[in-house]
Amino acid sequence: MNQDMADARAWSAPGDLRDRMAPAVRRIGRRRPWGPGCLALVVASAAANASDVNDKLELNGLIAGAYQCQHVNGSADADNACRSGLALQPELAYAPIAEGLVFVKLGFGLGNGLNNVSPFELAPWAADLEADVKDINGSGRSYLLEAWYAHTFQLAEDSSLQLIGGIVDPSAHFNENAYANDEFVQFSNQAFVNARNLFMPAYDWGGMVVWSAGDWTFSGAGMAVAANDVGNAYTWYAGEIDYRLSTRLGEGNYRVMYGSTSRDFDARSGTGSEPLDGLILSFDQALGDVLGVFMRAAWELTKAAGTYQSGYEGGLDLRGVAWGREADNIGIAYGHAHGGNSEVFQSDVVEAYYRFALSDTLAITADLQWMKDSYRGAQDVSGWIFGIRAVADF
Repeated sequence: MNQDMADARAWSAPGDLRDRMAPAVRRIGRRRPWGPGCLALVVASAAANASDVNDKLELNGLIAGAYQCQHVNGSADADNACRSGLALQPELAYAPIAEGLVFVKLGFGLGNGLNNVSPFELAPWAADLEADVKDINGSGRSYLLEAWYAHTFQLAEDSSLQLIGGIVDPSAHFNENAYANDEFVQFSNQAFVNARNLFMPAYDWGGMVVWSAGDWTFSGAGMAVAANDVGNAYTWYAGEIDYRLSTRLGEGNYRVMYGSTSRDFDARSGTGSEPLDGLILSFDQALGDVLGVFMRAAWELTKAAGTYQSGYEGGLDLRGVAWGREADNIGIAYGHAHGGNSEVFQSDVVEAYYRFALSDTLAITADLQWMKDSYRGAQDVSGWIFGIRAVADF
């Protein structure tokens, strides 16, 4: 979904349901004999306007394809290969009453891109591909990503309280960023995608509460997740404070988030169990009509086992208004993650992309990434990833 879509925290009466939907998208993960030409053809043929069945029901979605090639140094097991991936995510929004909204999103994938052959810890394309939409979180459920009901209470002219419950994706309300948030229209690498740089589950049973008051937003969430990487069921909860700052230069958003889990994760010491706690700062600021900057930093606060203990990333966004292409943009970013108790000492990522908007619904993105994983007592791995991505938002 386009990051400029209307904020889902301010749903109102039925009308344009698209403006009231949470921007839902996320997660990764066999090879198919087709290339970039076929991807572009498939995506272009699916581009269409949203279907407004009536004033209470709307059908939307996206179809996205990417073709990426990697050239790797330092790993005898790495395959200098090219791979494709395709994601289809139809959505339904239904407003039975003025204050309520039912939302359902499905996810289908074809191929896993480079994600299952890449030697790097961070995924080159952090999208929900073939492996990710099956047996989601070890629950046995496949293809159903989200199914929730939201009810909004208007407390005052500039204040509202929203309650959301069902199968949810917290990234619609937590750890957002105007310039580094969405793997379909912004950066592709996992390092620069919401919910990827610090542990955050998605697509499981839970609830959220969002209170908006003027320029402030306070969000809370809780989820029951079927299984983690070691097969344990666990609970997750989080809280976030957001502040929107408007100046003559442009709008900025400043967020602080804390997340934690039950004690169902292996301890870093190798014995016992620990919760997985983390703190995130996420800032973005427009500096005029052309330039935008962002920063995100994360720290693990407990002694649970994990690949990374901390990380930060930052970058800039250049709007195409500067060269007469208002709907286009360029993104450039650098990310660094410091290792936890795994063999990984640190990971570094640089990514640059150009997004070319062919129409209101279809865009093509050219993408270049440089990645390096440094190890304790093992050979470092580095390399380049070249990609092209086509996305139709219909």
